[in-house]
Amino acid sequence: MTVRIGVIGTGMIGQDHIRRLTKVLSGVDVVAVNDIDSSRAASAAPAGAEIFDTPQELIRSDKVDAIVICSWGPAHEEQLLECIAVGKPVFCEKPLVTSEASAMRVMEAEVGYGRRLVQVGFMRRFDADYRRLKAVVDGGTLGAPLMFHSVHRNASVPAGLYTSDMPLNDTLVHDADVSRWLLDDEIAGVEVRLPRRSRQGGELRDPHFVLLHMAGGAIVDVEISVNIAYGYDIRGELSCETGVAALPNRPSPVVSDASGIRQFIPTDWRERFIEAYDQEFREWIVAAGDGTATGPSTWDGYAATLVADAALRAVASGKLEAITMRDKPALYSQSMAQAA
Repeated sequence: MTVRIGVIGTGMIGQDHIRRLTKVLSGVDVVAVNDIDSSRAASAAPAGAEIFDTPQELIRSDKVDAIVICSWGPAHEEQLLECIAVGKPVFCEKPLVTSEASAMRVMEAEVGYGRRLVQVGFMRRFDADYRRLKAVVDGGTLGAPLMFHSVHRNASVPAGLYTSDMPLNDTLVHDADVSRWLLDDEIAGVEVRLPRRSRQGGELRDPHFVLLHMAGGAIVDVEISVNIAYGYDIRGELSCETGVAALPNRPSPVVSDASGIRQFIPTDWRERFIEAYDQEFREWIVAAGDGTATGPSTWDGYAATLVADAALRAVASGKLEAITMRDKPALYSQSMAQAA
């Protein structure tokens, strides 16, 4: 069975997913495209795909079996609710939504529908290195995890388009989700510390040091630097009771010459996580073909939203900001350890 896909949003990530769905993966056909910029939609659409004027028309089209949402965050709630109303599986790029209230409305709609339809684009869960790291944790050979150090460094971000709140409400969500998944635990509180501002980012508030207090007692520290200049550098190290497990440096040639010894560093997220993006869509396509969703859920998107909100409060207060979660619906009762 070929799953007929409609893509909403044809910016950088939308275009990359269209490339992936049309040139890399099988069992899928991009048949519909929509973007607020109709000329951009037309240039991004594969041959034969229909250009829809509105997301709602695309979602409700009989030609479309499943949806990929790559629009800007504030538009996600309306589009997700529309997908759930018509019972179509949907892959939604992060963030799921931009407020706790929006996340609750999406969750209530999906629970009311009675079946999972939403997968959130937390691609790190599908990265082979992170999956091997999780296998070490789940195997128990190092005892209980006590601390996790997570590093998220971007070479640069677009001037004027990336605000001082975005390291916490847009970038941190990846580190928060992968921490919850690796440790199979919820985040109970957030602290944020602001070191001296980097001159690389101009007036942007950068970098950030974030402490995530897990409900089970482990602590996660997250370093976010979005103008580090030298490359896209993602690292992680777990300190456990009887040993340490760390992500490897991505395999690449090590060059030795008169300038010294050096190793290639990815320039952006597309290079570092290209295989993870491919794998998350492989697994989503299989589930979408069955009319459902697996992987990171609406609950996971809700949790990440709460963390981002708490982090922004922590910047203002300078204190530990607690997170209070609603009771977890039975629809999402599968443990994070099981959710790939």
